[in-house]
Amino acid sequence: FFNDTAPTEIYTLSYTLSLHDALPICPACLTELADPTSRRHRYPFISCTDCGPRYSVVERLPFEREHTSFRHFPLCERCRSEFSDPADRRFHAQTISCPACGPELRWDGQPISSAAGIRTAAAALAEGGIVALLGVGGFQLLVDPTNAEALQRLRQRKGRPHKPLALLASRDWMESHCCSHAGERELWHGPTAPILLLHRSPNQPAGIAAEVAGSSPWLGVMRASSGLQQLLLEACGGVVVATSANRSGEPLCANADADAATLRELADHVLSHTLPVVNRIDDSVQRWAAGGALTLRLGRGLAPVALPHPSSNAGALGLGAQIKGAVALQTASHWLLSPDLGDLSSVAGAAHHQRTCRDWLQRHGLRLSHLACDQHPGYSASAWAAELAAHEQLPLNAVQHHHAHLLAVMAEHRIEGSALGVAWDGAGQGDDGSLWGGEALAITPDGYRRIAHLRPWPLPGGERAQREPRRAALGLLLEAYGPSWRDRLAPLPNLSWRAAFSDNELQVLEQSVWRGLNAPRSSSIGRLFDAVAALLGLAQRCSYEAQAALALEALALEALEQPSETACPLELPLQRRNGSSPWQWNWQPLLEQLLEALTQAMPAPQLALAFHQALAQAIAALARAEGCEELLLSGGCFQNALLLELSIGALKQQGCRALWPQQLPCNDAALPIGQLLAAESVSINRVAPRAESHVPGRRR
Repeated sequence: FFNDTAPTEIYTLSYTLSLHDALPICPACLTELADPTSRRHRYPFISCTDCGPRYSVVERLPFEREHTSFRHFPLCERCRSEFSDPADRRFHAQTISCPACGPELRWDGQPISSAAGIRTAAAALAEGGIVALLGVGGFQLLVDPTNAEALQRLRQRKGRPHKPLALLASRDWMESHCCSHAGERELWHGPTAPILLLHRSPNQPAGIAAEVAGSSPWLGVMRASSGLQQLLLEACGGVVVATSANRSGEPLCANADADAATLRELADHVLSHTLPVVNRIDDSVQRWAAGGALTLRLGRGLAPVALPHPSSNAGALGLGAQIKGAVALQTASHWLLSPDLGDLSSVAGAAHHQRTCRDWLQRHGLRLSHLACDQHPGYSASAWAAELAAHEQLPLNAVQHHHAHLLAVMAEHRIEGSALGVAWDGAGQGDDGSLWGGEALAITPDGYRRIAHLRPWPLPGGERAQREPRRAALGLLLEAYGPSWRDRLAPLPNLSWRAAFSDNELQVLEQSVWRGLNAPRSSSIGRLFDAVAALLGLAQRCSYEAQAALALEALALEALEQPSETACPLELPLQRRNGSSPWQWNWQPLLEQLLEALTQAMPAPQLALAFHQALAQAIAALARAEGCEELLLSGGCFQNALLLELSIGALKQQGCRALWPQQLPCNDAALPIGQLLAAESVSINRVAPRAESHVPGRRR
């Protein structure tokens, strides 16, 4: 397949940038949508040169109507006149249409008028139904946010028991229910229209059930990105739950026919239309941090991302990692990064990732020339890369996880040569076969050197410990105090963490650690977050990624909002065993101080804040020890806005400049860019070390 693709097609950067999907409905189209005298009054597919779908409808480049799924809808005479008129705002607008020539709505598979479709869907939601709506890049599941029973059914069907659900909302609803500053409001109203994490208003009126976001201090709120969403939002009173239509861990549904069986399981009704979604793409998710947008999920409005990078190695693919799948393609002039493709642990997720790789190569008219992947051989993308490289006789680079994280920052900020950076996340396979995640690396043009890491400790149960913070805390206590760990906890008889285990569980897990059975050692800051959250009683078992860390950040923010005069210092000291070994952040003093503070009944919010401050000071200590003036920050832990801002501030106080991902996400979805950069300099066909187990999401 790959060697039979068409020759490289020359296209301009403007084509690439035009594919950001989608440009949300613009003010001019909103005005037209509401104007009874307009021929596009209440037309669900209204668009112009300033708004409308892009990536989700493109079949091949360049971006012309005949190369998109709009080719199925020939323009009527009036639309063709607008399209051909340089004075019209729809001049060469590839996605325009009108009621006479555009797509049509379907309700449960049957044709329905726009007015009747909106009215019927709104009535179904008001009656407690779950409606699957075909949005810009795929289906969303809509639910009345005041209906607790309907929300519980939605969570049960999706397999999403606790993770907060996003809201599609009007400006008035957002402003009355959320606290937002000028920067957040500009981002919310801006051209990307992401799901934006906003603080709940402390005086917000009653209006949504607890099942929407639980006790989270944040609400994920987005505005309408299409005429169809806008019309339905108005019919529903200004707010509706809008979450991705997929079972947990599987790709987004995007085709009413092909995904019919899944949609029947998820929704009571389906409001679709006849415009095919060629490339599924989820909603982007952002939050405000350190003076700007921090991208948590790269999707509609932000992706694909194009980073200038001329190269003679066009056709190289970076295949990413596991939980947040993505792909990056090297063209003659740019690196292109895909939207977040979701979890690759399922068969459907891995197939979606592979299909996206093939489609991108074909769309850009490129032959596959080189492959780069994560060095963990148990990841789906890595296994496929090895198989493909062997079959096609192509070079393959297996790139260390945290090396790729920091290279992605260098690529975004166009840093060449050497750099020093901190990569903190949940887990990535290290060169010694253990689970890294609290790393500082010195990057050089031909590789990297590990200069610091968190002190390792065992994770009882391996991969299960990544979903159960209680296990990370147990491993920490066993490493710190050995068989006498129970004695150390004797002054804390009411510690809720202890009640998370039965006596038999503790005995089995303790023996597994002493015998080294399914208890891999880890240097992960993400697992340290888990352990502290468990000891503070915030989370013992998690149903979604970073659940415990988010709870810990929320608790720390309570302390910031209600300052205490009682000091609660925690310390994560930077130590070195000898002059040639890497620095090590030693968590044992922090653990001892935390347990002592709990014994003294120190308020949990103060402890959570002190933990974040200790991490930031640990980063600053490294910068001092290494005498660096610039430090890269990357990895999923820096999705935590409080940690990021404290770290930037601590570095600034000592004259060190922090650089972190701003256009790219700081999580694993940016890894393909770092992998492509690594592939240009390191030797090919590196043999990945052992450890095919402990793959996130993998059930064994």
